[in-house]
Amino acid sequence: MTTLTFAHAHSQVHWPAHWRDFVALTKPRVMTLVVFTGLCGLLAAPGAIHPVLAFTAILSIALGAGAAAALNQWYEADIDARMKRTANRPLPAGRMDRQSALHFGVGLSFFSVLLLGMATNWFAAAVLAVSILFYVLVYTIWLKPRTPQNIVIGGAAGAFPPVIGWAAVTGDVSALPVALFMLIFFWTPPHFWALALFVRPDYAAAGIPMLPVVSGEVATRRQIWLYTAIMAVAALAPVLLNLTGLVYGTVALIGTAVFAVLAFQVYRNHELDPARMRPERRLFKYSILYLFILFGAIVADRWMLA
Repeated sequence: MTTLTFAHAHSQVHWPAHWRDFVALTKPRVMTLVVFTGLCGLLAAPGAIHPVLAFTAILSIALGAGAAAALNQWYEADIDARMKRTANRPLPAGRMDRQSALHFGVGLSFFSVLLLGMATNWFAAAVLAVSILFYVLVYTIWLKPRTPQNIVIGGAAGAFPPVIGWAAVTGDVSALPVALFMLIFFWTPPHFWALALFVRPDYAAAGIPMLPVVSGEVATRRQIWLYTAIMAVAALAPVLLNLTGLVYGTVALIGTAVFAVLAFQVYRNHELDPARMRPERRLFKYSILYLFILFGAIVADRWMLA
């Protein structure tokens, strides 16, 4: 391990580069949902794949997501230093230098794509490469600092894992993985804006044009309600298109109804103090559980129909 130097608050601090800091760069908590949706895409796909190759495919998706997260933190190190909830990340806290993070992110990106291509097929590897590039170049570098609609378009980056999992088995993409992509795509705005509402002071301090900062809380709550309605259609689309059966349909209907109730509570809330935004916190926490439940139901439904 090398000694890294980081200038913070006009002083030089020396820290050893610890392996835990490299793990932290991959955002392991965020990666959990990415890995799960990728696994569900793989398990729902028709055909068979050897368990070792299936494990390698999911590992590749995890490594690719970790690589994108590392590059995101490399690029946003200065921004993270200005935000309370991110100030203790390895780069703004001075536990690692930016060059190490850059090399780690780029190396992990190439390794994840090559590993997936050699273990399964190069189509799946190409989709993984596109997802990494989209998150880093389109969302992090282009959209996030420039437009309050950053999370709407940029949300596509997080929607790729089930498509990659499916493609790892089949070598192509059909209607169901596209439907799952659209579900995550339309789920992302209400999920992320619920978080953005109660961490708005952080984004304002960092100069990031998130919707609550630019348009205010009222407009953001209205947009959450609007995108929840669109997401509801996307959630029920697999049933309406006859791609899934009764198990998924029942779970999606009940789960989405709960989501809609929580989103309506956010819409009706007029609290401006982030510390007291209970409906927003409830919606954010439930939205994560919601996606776990729906994707689990997809797998159960497909296996029951097989």
